[in-house]
Amino acid sequence: MGAMKPDQPFNKKMQLKLRSMEISFYRGTTTTTPVIYVATADLNFGITARSSFQVKIPYLLVRSGNLGETEGISDLSLCYTRSLFSSERFDLNFSVGGKLPTNQSDKTSNKFPGEPLPMYYQTSLGTYDFITGLSLINRKWLLATGIQIPMIHINNNSFDWTDFPDYPDQDYIKTYSQSNQLKRGIDVMLRVERNFRFSRLNFSAGLLPIYRITNDKITLAGEQVKPEGAKGLALSGIVTAGYNFNVQSGVKLLVGHKIVQRDKNPDGLTRELVSSISYYYRF
Repeated sequence: MGAMKPDQPFNKKMQLKLRSMEISFYRGTTTTTPVIYVATADLNFGITARSSFQVKIPYLLVRSGNLGETEGISDLSLCYTRSLFSSERFDLNFSVGGKLPTNQSDKTSNKFPGEPLPMYYQTSLGTYDFITGLSLINRKWLLATGIQIPMIHINNNSFDWTDFPDYPDQDYIKTYSQSNQLKRGIDVMLRVERNFRFSRLNFSAGLLPIYRITNDKITLAGEQVKPEGAKGLALSGIVTAGYNFNVQSGVKLLVGHKIVQRDKNPDGLTRELVSSISYYYRF
């Protein structure tokens, strides 16, 4: 969101449009069987010439795997962004905002009625998160850093390896991290991106390391524990390509692939491969 987004424009010859709308369609594969399809409306409203407000509304079209399927509106994102400094050489931007949960992460299986689904299948993280960050942008490079802190946990997920006792492959069940009463840790990120921009075409390639600096916590046998391997680095490589129809509109393609992942992922956020295609309109 905000200053931390990939593939941000930097064009001093074109007047900045204060409002924009972006519709994107996303596909993500996980380390287990669930495949995730999401449509997102990303709306930006100019407040002043130097500040804007962003609202992201994702709708999970389907999240399907061996244990069931889920769908519905996902967590909402709100973000305020302000330009701290702007020159012909670079821009420095600051963002502050958060994520709002849409449910308590307690959806159950439609294939095994009543059984709690792992976080990989949930449509919400079940937390109110505080997010803030900075970015430095010039014609060739984008550098961004940010932090995401879960502030209020309403997560009521109860997945445990003892669930799905009738599933024929119990080793498969254990490929999902246990997430009973999950309390997520704090994430910090750094985005490093090299841009190649032409009159209508643009490309970028970069790295996105996200480091979980505090361990997740779950409840097992009535005790709160920290799963080993749920803390540390997740690193992805990301490439984008875009085409501008005109000053106001265009399309973008993004592909990301996981390079390094944490051993345990109780929050179900790990993706092997993601791709999205977007249409944007500025006015």
